[in-house]
Amino acid sequence: MKVFLVAGARPNFMKIAPIYRASLALPGVDCMIVHTGQHYDHEMSQAFFEDLEIPKPTHFLEAGSGSHAVQTAKIMVAFEKICESEKPDLVMVVGDVNSTLACSIVAKKLLIKVAHVEAGLRSFDLTMPEEINRMVTDAISDYFFVTEESGKLNMLREGKPAESVHFVGHVMIDNLLYQIGKLNDGTVNTRELGVYKLKQGRKRYAFMTLHRPSNVDNSETFRGIVSALNEIAEKIPIFFPMHPRTRKMAEQFSVEFSKQIVLLPPLGFKESLFLWKDAEVVFTDSGGLQEETTAMGVPCVTIRENTERPVTVEIGSNVLAGTTRDGILNAYKKSLSKKARASVPPKWDGHAAERIWSILTNSSQVNTKLVKGERL
Repeated sequence: MKVFLVAGARPNFMKIAPIYRASLALPGVDCMIVHTGQHYDHEMSQAFFEDLEIPKPTHFLEAGSGSHAVQTAKIMVAFEKICESEKPDLVMVVGDVNSTLACSIVAKKLLIKVAHVEAGLRSFDLTMPEEINRMVTDAISDYFFVTEESGKLNMLREGKPAESVHFVGHVMIDNLLYQIGKLNDGTVNTRELGVYKLKQGRKRYAFMTLHRPSNVDNSETFRGIVSALNEIAEKIPIFFPMHPRTRKMAEQFSVEFSKQIVLLPPLGFKESLFLWKDAEVVFTDSGGLQEETTAMGVPCVTIRENTERPVTVEIGSNVLAGTTRDGILNAYKKSLSKKARASVPPKWDGHAAERIWSILTNSSQVNTKLVKGERL
């Protein structure tokens, strides 16, 4: 069984890494990593892939940046060529980026099976490009691997056959738990970051990420968010590795941060993990960090009006704040009291990738074609 495992941006590689590693234990499975180049990151060196314990991608499509239409079209053209030459039996896509959408469409038109990891997540906000990507990908996929019960319910409501929807847990949590176990292996400069934690935070600090266009591209919204965080920073220092987009807009709008907000350059996954895992609270507008903090029991304030990951709010450590100053301040207070009753969602145990492969390799379609000696 030849499988294309598709990733388009740095966070996608965190998701495919456990899937690839698990595939190595399966005889007869040839799992090939396809990097679309949606977000080309010069820091994706060999060391980056070695940290994740995956090889460099077999195929690099070099799509590059551009509008949603331009980027999606570039990925589709390049991906079609390698599908036609390699003839994979299955294309596995993760998450909700443009690469997810583009590669699933190409595969289906070439009559190749599609598996969507993180299927069924819905914010019900059609102004979010990611929501369009999620909906379209789920409309044409063959296997739906969901991370939480809401994803399963959404898929069934949308008419997907129950036998195709599989609640397997979350590969992002697989990677999180794996990387936590490797934090002390010498590959992270914990000494320097540890000095930050002790000197600035005195063992009590917050952590923040902020990058969504809806939050940083509007001056009024951005200023309201920073106003709230500046007030909170007077009580507790905040570590803020600043995304290039956020830095650019902060300079353009002349946004001023409290001296108690420690502005850092962008950090790698392990460096960020080393800081936020011990934070008193995390402020974010990221999707993945909502889930990772819930898995670790760290209070999280999500600076968004909605979330496609409701389990993190319903039973996890996440509080939805909105984007106003008062909303963020109230959510901060609520997050600290919520910690004691928060719990980890079912199957977020580090074994989602194994469950995915078990389903794929034991499906009746796979077994039938292998018995007949046919390619999938």
